[in-house]
Amino acid sequence: ATYGEGDPTDNAAEFYQMISDQDLDLTNLNYCVFGLGNSTYEHYNSTGRFVNKRLLELGGNRILPLGEGDDDSTLDNDIIEWKEQLWPKVCTLFGLDGSDQDINMRQYNLEELEDPDMSKVFTGEVTRLNSYLAEKQRPPYEPKNPFMSHMLVNRELHKGGDRNCMHIEFDITDSRIRYDAGDHVAVYPCNDQKLVEDLCVLLDKKPDTVFRLTAIDSYASKKSPFPCPTTYRTALTYYVDITSCPKMHVLKEFLPYTHSEEDKTKLELMTKTTMEGKAAYQEYVVKNFRTVNHILQDLPSCRPPLDYLLELLPRLQVRYYSISSSSKAHATTVHVTAVVLQYETPTGRVNKGVATNWLLPQVPSDDKHYSVPLFVRKSQFRLPIKSEVPIIMIGPGTGIAPFRGFLQERDVAAKKGATVGKTVLYFGCRRKAEDYLYQEELESYVASGLLTVSARESRGD
Repeated sequence: ATYGEGDPTDNAAEFYQMISDQDLDLTNLNYCVFGLGNSTYEHYNSTGRFVNKRLLELGGNRILPLGEGDDDSTLDNDIIEWKEQLWPKVCTLFGLDGSDQDINMRQYNLEELEDPDMSKVFTGEVTRLNSYLAEKQRPPYEPKNPFMSHMLVNRELHKGGDRNCMHIEFDITDSRIRYDAGDHVAVYPCNDQKLVEDLCVLLDKKPDTVFRLTAIDSYASKKSPFPCPTTYRTALTYYVDITSCPKMHVLKEFLPYTHSEEDKTKLELMTKTTMEGKAAYQEYVVKNFRTVNHILQDLPSCRPPLDYLLELLPRLQVRYYSISSSSKAHATTVHVTAVVLQYETPTGRVNKGVATNWLLPQVPSDDKHYSVPLFVRKSQFRLPIKSEVPIIMIGPGTGIAPFRGFLQERDVAAKKGATVGKTVLYFGCRRKAEDYLYQEELESYVASGLLTVSARESRGD
């Protein structure tokens, strides 16, 4: 996958560096590559393209042309079509029977514990790692070792309207976390408790039942999909994604657990790789923003076991936000500017963003036990090294976030006597009276001569 300015993802960085720097002999390697990207970005799928080319240079045998998935368009279809070419190649290469047999392969066995030792039961992501305990935290802080930050500020930026936009400040005092204007902060969110409890009701499970999932394959490197033993509530809250549209392969696994012919026919159509099947999936699931809860509500005879659903659903991912501050002005805090996502779907339901709706009601307090796990991810988005270089910034809405950090940095430089080049911001909002973000701050920079602003409304009178 490619993110940012053509960079590999965090979990691929070490591999990317290895094949870039080392003169490896891969003459015995058979390989194929599928790249994930977004065509709206300049460096579309550059990581996948590089890996595909580099493995060939190192002597690898490419068994299939590069596949590319476009997250801005038909990503699921791109993957399905590429896999249809992949498996016959793999079967031929290894002399396997390529007959088209659908096999339901469970990876884990379920065991529900009637009298568990609660001191050994995992109760959430915050207790998964020893480093999450405040008294045991040690840098460096990264995806597997996030810093438990205390929220200092959570204030509303919108002056009116029906939306919320949060300005949040996280405390990083004594963390040794260093960041630059333009970097990102990653936040570990939690799923909404109502969605969690609704899903348990749909699948007839008590949310606080303690269970364990154990790998069927005794040689499997991953003994369980997440820390066990745990509860259904914990797994659904912290570990799996229940708010995204389920993929076609997940719906296919629902078929054996669907009893109504009408429901089964609908599912079967949506899991076919034909043009008709893909269109049905797009119409029913994607265009209507149906989540797994919605599908189970709308197909009442579809009732897969909850433990199998926990196998099938993807892991809940961290959310990245552009840092809206400069460490030169705020060395002990990280600022975030985020609109709270909430929208009505064509089916009349209201979908909510996971992280922003989790953060919205949080009130800063002196309670250090209620914290937000986070880490900083470096970016290549930077101010010019020389402050005298003029810059033009274009940031509608929360797109202003990194530029607020840039402005703070230039303001610090100017106050220290440095020459600061012309700094121009083009900002857009719906209505200045409602959602002109950081208006007072920007006006103060204009008054000091640091900034020139051109602000426009899209829905003003």
